[in-house]
Amino acid sequence: MARVDRAPNVQPFHLAIAVDDLDAARAFYGGVLGCPEGRASGPWIDFDLYGHQLVAHHSPDRPRSADHHNPVDDHAVPVPHFGVVLEWQAFEDLAARLRDHGVKFVIEPYVRFKGQVGEQATMFFRDPAGNALEFKAFRDPSRLFAR
Repeated sequence: MARVDRAPNVQPFHLAIAVDDLDAARAFYGGVLGCPEGRASGPWIDFDLYGHQLVAHHSPDRPRSADHHNPVDDHAVPVPHFGVVLEWQAFEDLAARLRDHGVKFVIEPYVRFKGQVGEQATMFFRDPAGNALEFKAFRDPSRLFAR
């Protein structure tokens, strides 16, 4: 996994997600996404998601959330979702890695908001437990919050 240096004032986030199969989560986050594994204990595993702490908690009986989507740039964006803003080349490398592993995209990698302030590359896919992820990249990272 390509590491992305965070700005000194950006703190890593902590996100805990429910998964119905820890082995599948380990194979996906550790194997497919290449996230180094941190601490683990019976019902949970920590992953280093580009410097952020992602914790997969075993929840075999959790109900799947409703499949909700919002329209964005002529696509149905799954809600909720989470992910990381990558450097452009790291985004392209991840997209290729996902394709090599046969990951099915909810929204194939593409550039949205072309010619606008928020122009960005984006892609959406789901983990084995159905959690939606979005990874994106800005050609000009300083435009992340620009209006």
